[in-house]
Amino acid sequence: MQDWIYILNPNKDTLDGEPSDKDRMRRLAHTDPERDFWLSRRNRMNRGDRLWFFFTSPESEVAAVAGVLGEPYEAGPPDPEFAYRVDVTLLPGPTAALHDHPVGRDELELGQIRSVQKVKPGALKILLERAGL
Repeated sequence: MQDWIYILNPNKDTLDGEPSDKDRMRRLAHTDPERDFWLSRRNRMNRGDRLWFFFTSPESEVAAVAGVLGEPYEAGPPDPEFAYRVDVTLLPGPTAALHDHPVGRDELELGQIRSVQKVKPGALKILLERAGL
């Protein structure tokens, strides 16, 4: 199992036409948890991996988590910026826990932020604890 940070900018990225903020992600985790997300490259994600959602604003923090349902697949028709998609299920309990007690950027050992990157070992311990996993 691998853990990945997925960057969401609530001011730019939308889910079903609405902002992708942490409040919306918490609601979706309880009402419509199966989602798919764009990827710029395939990554080496597998079923059972986790996506930790890092919100860039208004606070830079991880406040939601999902389980990966399968390997990324080509999105077709080709889009050079977002060529792949990955299916996930938002985890309601852990997402609610993170929503109430998010993990800030300073705790994540993040350098330069990319759209998707692996979680560093030191940060994983904090994420799992805050999510109640």
